[in-house]
Amino acid sequence: MFDKYNKAQRAVLETTLNIIIRKELQATSMSLIAKESGVSTGSIYHYFQSKEDIVNELYRAIVTFNGEYVREGLLQGRTIREKFQLGWSRVIDLGKKYPQGFQFIEQYSFSPYIYEAVKLEVYTGGWCGPMNHLYEEAIQQKLFIPLNPKMMVQMHYGTFVYMLKAHLHGIFELTSESINEAISSCWNAVRLMDTDVMER
Repeated sequence: MFDKYNKAQRAVLETTLNIIIRKELQATSMSLIAKESGVSTGSIYHYFQSKEDIVNELYRAIVTFNGEYVREGLLQGRTIREKFQLGWSRVIDLGKKYPQGFQFIEQYSFSPYIYEAVKLEVYTGGWCGPMNHLYEEAIQQKLFIPLNPKMMVQMHYGTFVYMLKAHLHGIFELTSESINEAISSCWNAVRLMDTDVMER
């Protein structure tokens, strides 16, 4: 997730993420970040102005990484149905592969700790925008019921969030089969039934 950063920046971001997940944000201090990352406090301040700056850069990095990963899936699909399948499969895959990043985004996406300018900036670079457009296109082609596409995307995302939380807590295992079934259920939940239009 942090490949574009130099060694010191990467160490600070990875360490900050680890501490926040373990101890919560309020218990995450610059001195603790320096101690656990092996990067001196002076070097940290060379790259980041404050703890808030580190947390916001962490948020930006994770959302940008997630967005690139999901958009790759969307681009691979030829039809709306394929894009839907591949896009959500990648969203779930991110939560399984990078559980700390998933937990951080879930906990702090609506936190006042994240600057509004950063939220706005990364929203366009994340996956929500392209997914919203996909739903808009599905509505225009009369594949989906005419609801607010942003609301539908968040409705489906909420479903996958709780599935991932259950998986990460060992309540049940998310297998390829169960993931495909869940994605199909979400498609069917918003599919326009009274239409002769074929799935495109």
